[in-house]
Amino acid sequence: MIQLQDIRLQYGERVLFKDVSFQINPQDKIALIGRNGYGKSTLFSILSDDLRPDDGQISLQKGIKLGLLPQTLTVDPQKTTRQAAQEAFSEVMALEQENHRLQKALEEATDFESDSYLKLLEEFNLNLERLNHFEVGSMDKKIEIVLKGLGFDQESFDKPITQLSGGWQMRVELARLLLQQPDLLLLDEPTNHLDIEAIIWLEEYISNYPNAVIVISHDRAFLRNTADRVLEIENGRIYDYAMPYDRFLLHKEEVRQQQEAAYKNQQKEIAEKERTIKRFMAKATKTSMAQSMQKQLDKMERIELDALDQREMKIRFLPIPRSSRTVIKANNLHKSFGSKQVLSGLNMELERGDRMAIVGQNGQGKTTLSRILLKKLEPTKGEVEYGTQLSIGYYAQNQSDLLDDQATILEFMEMRAPEGMRSRVRSLLGAFMFSGEDVDKKIKVLSGGERARLAFAHLLMQPINLLVLDEPTNHLDLASKEVLKEALLDYEGTLVVISHDRDFLSSLTSKTIELRDQKMYTYLGDVNYFLEKRSMDDLRQVAMYKSEDDNLKESSSNNSISQEERRSLQKQVKTIERKIMTLEQEVADFEKKMADPDFFQSPEFPEFSKRYQELKKELKTAEEDWEKMVDALELT
Repeated sequence: MIQLQDIRLQYGERVLFKDVSFQINPQDKIALIGRNGYGKSTLFSILSDDLRPDDGQISLQKGIKLGLLPQTLTVDPQKTTRQAAQEAFSEVMALEQENHRLQKALEEATDFESDSYLKLLEEFNLNLERLNHFEVGSMDKKIEIVLKGLGFDQESFDKPITQLSGGWQMRVELARLLLQQPDLLLLDEPTNHLDIEAIIWLEEYISNYPNAVIVISHDRAFLRNTADRVLEIENGRIYDYAMPYDRFLLHKEEVRQQQEAAYKNQQKEIAEKERTIKRFMAKATKTSMAQSMQKQLDKMERIELDALDQREMKIRFLPIPRSSRTVIKANNLHKSFGSKQVLSGLNMELERGDRMAIVGQNGQGKTTLSRILLKKLEPTKGEVEYGTQLSIGYYAQNQSDLLDDQATILEFMEMRAPEGMRSRVRSLLGAFMFSGEDVDKKIKVLSGGERARLAFAHLLMQPINLLVLDEPTNHLDLASKEVLKEALLDYEGTLVVISHDRDFLSSLTSKTIELRDQKMYTYLGDVNYFLEKRSMDDLRQVAMYKSEDDNLKESSSNNSISQEERRSLQKQVKTIERKIMTLEQEVADFEKKMADPDFFQSPEFPEFSKRYQELKKELKTAEEDWEKMVDALELT
């Protein structure tokens, strides 16, 4: 489908890609992995023809359509979410309009023997063939499925995009791209703006997607559940592994161990031979033998361990001031947004040195609670008491979006550095992998991972004895996640972490709070202890949890109509199914006749065309009626 051959790309003295070759096949589900800065997003730009490599060739099968998830909003923010989603079907809508235009022109034609009429017939037939490839009648249903899958409720469909937060606006972009169904989907960190329910839905969507997908993600669970092939970028080259992500990790570890063992054995052999050569060279009778052995040693193919990039963040917290024993105490907290109750009667106490994780489904109030505790949001009812000598650090979900895009990295840090820290700004930036000319980059050109690193650097410019992190691993690569976790394990202050990442939370905290059905449930252990007590294997199961109220509502709806009404619905469904089958056969018969070019020259064609359009409308109406009845049955 797509083939890259000997791709080379160089920026100054840095070679980003050298002799890169690989092929993308239809229905491939590929994980594109590698350290931040290794060129994953750049490779997407090359594939989508936004960037030309210095050398090499890219071959695309004719007619292939690529879809790239943008990193910034491209739709008109004044449009509604529904209107933006409908843009995915612009080609279909254009074909429909052209179909109506050509049909009208054929009906009005009088000279059936003219070249212009025959050309019109040919255009109509070609347009109709293209239109028949699309399921036009299911457009609204597809839009609803994708938008709801990504977390939009029905009320938000017709609200202007400008009223949405940045994260939800990017969900609109993702929805539009998914609905376009390109031959190759290029998804760069698609989960960064999604809650775990939407991530689970997207995993299922990608698994069932009929075309090829390449995903860049630092979410191991997401890659595990979507990829059946791995492309790894390492030191300018791409290594292709035709295996799922979990098998790839095992394979990499096995290869590393084998390489290390072979390397050690060869080094031992080389050392022994060098000692023998040195001993023989000291004896005149064995000099020629020593020279022969040296030639053999020089010809030996040396085993080299894979070159590893040792660059990583070096997070060091400043010495922390000692706070009072009680850090925060919340009493009878309630929070509502309009008629929607989010938190109800919460009581909690956070003591010095506590390490607490907050988990739960999206929408259960995790971020709301953290913002109330930090005086960034007022509770509807209740109060929060604070200890003394608190120095608070807060990393919000959208922290990297709050940076000054127009400033350079160095300007941003120097403007916000407290007294005594300005002289140390460059060394702090170096610890977060910004060195040399990097510090003069504008923030607006930074990648998501670079912005996240800068946000952490900014956070650590002052001593912090209460650190609250809301989804801190978004945009961080796997290695940087590990570095952050190691630093937090050594952090001596009070820690609160909101995260869906089980790997990250494991062993990091000693107390877990679950928010569920407006209430708070406390577990005196880390996330693994919490999952064990809840009899769950993963935080993904927490996302799929149904509350007792939901189950009661479902149970109530199951009994909302009588058995007699249910039987009547089932009978209607069977009747309309027979009608759909009849209509589909009639439409197929009409299209079979229309496949013959000579038929369009017959005088009966205008009437025939009119009846054909009527049949298609009847079929569409019947399918819509059937969907409504089936939905009604599923709710009973």
